[in-house]
Amino acid sequence: MSRRTGARRRLGSIRLSLVLLALVPSVTLAAMWGVTTIQMFSEGLRLRDQTELSRSTGAMGTDATLALQRERSLSAAWLASPKGSRAALDAQRAETDKAVAKLVGQADAIEKAPSRISDRLYSVLGSVGSLEYYRDQVDDPTDITAQQALDQYSSIIDDQIHAFQELSQVDDGDLTSQAGPLVGLEHAAELVSQEDAQLTLAWPTGHLDDRTWTQFTELVNTRRWLVKDQVVPQLTGSAKARTERILASRDWQTLQSVEDQVLASRNTGAASDRIALPDAQKRWSGAMDTLSEQYAGLIQQQTTGLLQRSAEKADALLLKAALLSAGGLLALLLCVGMSWRITRSLSRRLRGLRRAAVSLAQERLPDVVARLERGETVDPESATTELDYGHDELGQVARAFNTAQRTAVHTAVELADTRRGFQKIILGIARQSQNLVNLQLSKLDTLEREHTDPDVLKGLYELDSTASQLRRYEENLVIVSGERPGRSWAEPVALMDILRSAVGEVAEYQRVEVLTEEEVYVAPPAVADVIHLLAELIDNATAYSPAPSPVTVRAGMVAKGLAVEVEDRGLGMSEEDYTSFNEQLAVPPQFDVVALADDLRLGMFVIGRLAHRHGIAVTLRSSPYGGTTAIVLVPHEIVVREAPGGDVQDGDAPEDEKAAADGRGATDAGRSEAPRWAEASRGTESAAGPAPEPRPLVTARTASAASSAASATPEVVPEVVPRRDGLTPLPRRVPQTSLVQELREESAPAGDDGSLDDFTAEAAAASLAGFQRGTLRARDDDAEPPHDEEAAAVPRQAAAGPVPSTPPADR
Repeated sequence: MSRRTGARRRLGSIRLSLVLLALVPSVTLAAMWGVTTIQMFSEGLRLRDQTELSRSTGAMGTDATLALQRERSLSAAWLASPKGSRAALDAQRAETDKAVAKLVGQADAIEKAPSRISDRLYSVLGSVGSLEYYRDQVDDPTDITAQQALDQYSSIIDDQIHAFQELSQVDDGDLTSQAGPLVGLEHAAELVSQEDAQLTLAWPTGHLDDRTWTQFTELVNTRRWLVKDQVVPQLTGSAKARTERILASRDWQTLQSVEDQVLASRNTGAASDRIALPDAQKRWSGAMDTLSEQYAGLIQQQTTGLLQRSAEKADALLLKAALLSAGGLLALLLCVGMSWRITRSLSRRLRGLRRAAVSLAQERLPDVVARLERGETVDPESATTELDYGHDELGQVARAFNTAQRTAVHTAVELADTRRGFQKIILGIARQSQNLVNLQLSKLDTLEREHTDPDVLKGLYELDSTASQLRRYEENLVIVSGERPGRSWAEPVALMDILRSAVGEVAEYQRVEVLTEEEVYVAPPAVADVIHLLAELIDNATAYSPAPSPVTVRAGMVAKGLAVEVEDRGLGMSEEDYTSFNEQLAVPPQFDVVALADDLRLGMFVIGRLAHRHGIAVTLRSSPYGGTTAIVLVPHEIVVREAPGGDVQDGDAPEDEKAAADGRGATDAGRSEAPRWAEASRGTESAAGPAPEPRPLVTARTASAASSAASATPEVVPEVVPRRDGLTPLPRRVPQTSLVQELREESAPAGDDGSLDDFTAEAAAASLAGFQRGTLRARDDDAEPPHDEEAAAVPRQAAAGPVPSTPPADR
């Protein structure tokens, strides 16, 4: 049998199994007790009903049978001698009517009797109903012969004897066997009575015809066989003794002697149709009168005794059924009580063991794990509770459970210690790497300031971008270790600076387009995490989409906060993968080395950690372009609507800073200056170990700012043309705008093509290098250079680190 099949057949709970274990035998015993009790009571009640029916119909039928036999004998005497006295016949007819009336009065009892009995009794009642007609034929034979009239009496009596035989077939075999000889005795008496009727009818003529003699012969032989082989062997007790006395009496011998003479008269008769009868009428009549009274008394006595024994047997059966039912009920209650008590005890102990197991799994172990995650010290021995359930099988299970919970707590403590040690190792490596990366970024910045060669600057910018990515990867290790990155801000940072910094930490930043017009800010505690989260999503978008396709970043305020969408045009994922990732991002991720080894999507783990740290919702779904759209919903709690109070107002800021602020709304993130966005806005590092101090912000000089700062310069600054999407592009740098007049190199003739299309990245790099050299010289020189204050204001502000309108964001 397979495991699945076994699971399907297994019951829902052990408690249910115990209940069924006690319930099934109890119900079975109750059913057996009920069936046995009902059967025994049914047998007793049925025997009582049969006894009452036999008493009301059978005994009355026996009285009617004896009365009809006497009436038949007197009717035969009347038919033989019509001129005799009718007094005896009329008196007997009255006695017969009384016996028949009693039988007819039991019609209700006959109706309730079984069909086999009721059919016989209804046949008797029907035959009795025609008795008056045959009596009239006896009184005045006109339609039928005398023998036919006597045969009608015999038919009624025969139906009554068969009805009594059916009544004697009761459910008790002993009573049925006792009733058999009684039925045979009644049948033998009927045969003798029929013999008497035939001889009484033939005595006046002194002969029998052949047909009558044949019938007489059959009656004699049948009666003798019945008495000898059926009645006497089955009789017992007083009935047998009394029957034997009757058979040994002189009257019975006289009766048999006359029968033998009649049977032998055919051989001596002259004609076959007239068989002479012996002269034995007086002897026959005297013997019959005596024997009729004897066998009538015997039949009535045996019938009464049989009915009495049947009633006693019925009462005894009912009493036995009551006693057995009571005893069975007590045994059943005792069995059910013991079963339920044992079941309840086992169930109570199992419930206690279950509560202990559930408490361990849902309360104690999670509490231990939570305390370990909080860094608390946990004593494995005090954190476990010993269970004591005796020495039986449940006690053994409890002891095994105690061992299991101690092992589980010890394992949790050891795993927590191992995980903390592993996290410390990762954190230490990450912090050291962060220091090296920060040092590398600092040296790259120094090199960018010292070199003016466009090719060298291009390579330095690429190294700068790579170092920024490497710093993000190191921060991933810090986040995985459960710590916060070292960067922090004191004031809110503008949304555009957040997005630019996130793009600056991506390798393929040229493909990213930033679209937003929102002038909102992010609270200082969440700046680093939001930048990191967006950088991870943008990096995934560029990694899983083909190189030529753009990655679009949109940001805007919605009802629940600030929504940022990162959309790529890659192949996307299946709906099952979207559902799986969204489920992972919806719950706080847990650090699990094994899980991370199975699925190296470290970025999703980091995104989940950062999102749940600030209540940010991240959802992935399919993009209409076929790729993936990541929606980041930043709550209102970390979004700042108004500019910080310490910002430099537009009227107080230099013209070049205003121009730089105006450039924050630009959306073209695909330009080569993307790494410089990050370089222009470094935050404060708080990583372990010494970190380089952050340099003051050097605001980029635009062409318009340069013209206002150095009015003597004859260059004509071209007008900035808006992009096709209506947004203002990033400002372009003009060479030597940051230098004093004496330091400028000879510029191109005014008549040369001044179109912005000829302004290249190399020219921008050269101008930036010149600007850096001027600012460095300004820092080293304490005295003001000999030029007008307006021209000197720019390097002073650059050296002093001017405060921008919004605090810059780190890359």
